[in-house]
Amino acid sequence: MVLRGYVPTSEETLQTLAALRLQSLNSDFSTHAPFPRLEELFPPHVLHARLPPLPHRPPAKCRGARLRAGLLAGGLWGQALAKQRAERDQRLRGRLREEGASTMAAIVEKWKLLQGMGRPEAMAAYVALVREWPGFGSTLFDVDLQASPVGPGPQRLWLGIGAKAVSLYKPGEPEPLDSFCYGRISSFGASDSSTFRLSVEDRDLLFETSQVDEIAQLLNTYLASAGAQRLPRPQEPPTSPPTLEPTVLPQGLCPAPGPWKHRPPVGSSHS
Repeated sequence: MVLRGYVPTSEETLQTLAALRLQSLNSDFSTHAPFPRLEELFPPHVLHARLPPLPHRPPAKCRGARLRAGLLAGGLWGQALAKQRAERDQRLRGRLREEGASTMAAIVEKWKLLQGMGRPEAMAAYVALVREWPGFGSTLFDVDLQASPVGPGPQRLWLGIGAKAVSLYKPGEPEPLDSFCYGRISSFGASDSSTFRLSVEDRDLLFETSQVDEIAQLLNTYLASAGAQRLPRPQEPPTSPPTLEPTVLPQGLCPAPGPWKHRPPVGSSHS
């Protein structure tokens, strides 16, 4: 989960995690120790984020423009563009190699500082660092929020399902946009094969996702472990409004309710 970018933290911490992993795998630093590939130690997307963005190429707006572009692409102009793209790709690959070498050097320097640390110690230190993220222990799903009071259009989010609450995160940010304890969820389920509906008090949230069944199953599991009644799916309308007995839910599960809002970015999901 760390390598896939689901633990939002600083690059410094990511380098320390990589060094702890090397200490766990190989013990103390040695030039003869086998080195895993960098992408097995450090999230590749962090390196790619350092590269300059690709230039935007506006689309042709009319048939005549498309025809001219097609004619040009078939001639010398097209060959020149292909050469430019190849040169640009080569520069980006070179830059990526440089960034990778720099990052690996920083990881190795941190690894050298861990001399004498045993494997159980390194593993415990690794987990302790990851646990600093408040969302540790949640299962994260990539979703597109289709219906939201915060603005028009779909919004890519992480849907985090944990033992205490359901949380929504902007990818890469450690603080949730909002959290809902299970006592605030009135119903949930599949609207169709790729849309998951979550009703929280007076709000209906629709998420586009390929993991509808997995999300529903996990929510049911946590509700059962909390001692709550199983909530009905939308395709099983209840004869009366669903209720939850507040006395059967463990104390301290529900964060202070507040309006849906964006929090400012914090700093730079999990086991």
